[in-house]
Amino acid sequence: MDLARECGLIGDLLTGEKIYKALERLKPIVHRTPLITSETTNRIVNKKVYFKMENQQKTGAFKFRGATFKLMQLTNEQLEKGVITASAGNHAQGVAYASRKLGVKATIYMPEKTPHSKIEATQNYGAEVVLVGSSFQEAYEASMERQKETGATYVHPFDDYDVMAGQGTIAMEVLRQEDRIDTFLVPIGGGGLISGIAVAAKHVNKNIRIIGVQAERISASYNSFHHIKPTKPLRADTIAEGIAVKNPGELTLPLIKQYVDDIVTVTEEEIASAILYMLERNKTLMEGAGAAALAALFAHNDYIKSRHCGVIVSGGNFDIDKIPLIQQLANKHSA
Repeated sequence: MDLARECGLIGDLLTGEKIYKALERLKPIVHRTPLITSETTNRIVNKKVYFKMENQQKTGAFKFRGATFKLMQLTNEQLEKGVITASAGNHAQGVAYASRKLGVKATIYMPEKTPHSKIEATQNYGAEVVLVGSSFQEAYEASMERQKETGATYVHPFDDYDVMAGQGTIAMEVLRQEDRIDTFLVPIGGGGLISGIAVAAKHVNKNIRIIGVQAERISASYNSFHHIKPTKPLRADTIAEGIAVKNPGELTLPLIKQYVDDIVTVTEEEIASAILYMLERNKTLMEGAGAAALAALFAHNDYIKSRHCGVIVSGGNFDIDKIPLIQQLANKHSA
């Protein structure tokens, strides 16, 4: 299935100028999230490290940026028909809140096993939630059928140039906060975040390095980037569920190959240790996907040649019930 064509995403391209436009349009709506540093972290890795705190963005993750800019591009006729998507996490909340801010009807399809807290949060932002199936794929397929019936605009979580442009505003914002950054470490799921950041950063300074980070258990973009054919099926059971995507996007993958300098992977134990590190040292809660970039900084520090390193903390919507598992994995890593 040609997902990009089915969702109506072929056409416009992703450029630095488009991301700059997104930055200006989003200024009154999104939070200009903090860029913080930590002397302890700087000393450990012998680099100046800057954390971009998108866990403090509205809805607790960066997804609000892309969803909002996407909705801003719709015509009045499209807005009247509403928007639709499928998600069990941050994208659902980002679309729901963006829709409420812009006065648009939103319908979100979610798997039946989605935690109640995420369902409730999405509903509280004003979206209609439809629970379908036992997996994201089943929810996605049902949402596509509904889209055909209603004519609502499908807001894809990553494979959409407008969504990518919204996410790319993070890089332009960071470089206004600290223009010495020479490297970005960015989590990768479907590739929307890193595509936007890579195009934006290299538009400002072509010498900035972009290093993507994937969970070792589900590393489709890593495999594609490095031309690796996996010998066994990828696992989706990772504590970094926000980047547990089995395939990169049809639009994002070419951008990743063109603009990203490298992709590395991190283990479950390394991600868990990064979560606990930030919680203990910086009193900051990161979800697994949000901790991936920091985990990579610690795990691949000698490889990452940087003096001023930007680490994207992509989200903080952490399931507190997972704390015992995080501690167990972190203890295994330090043993």
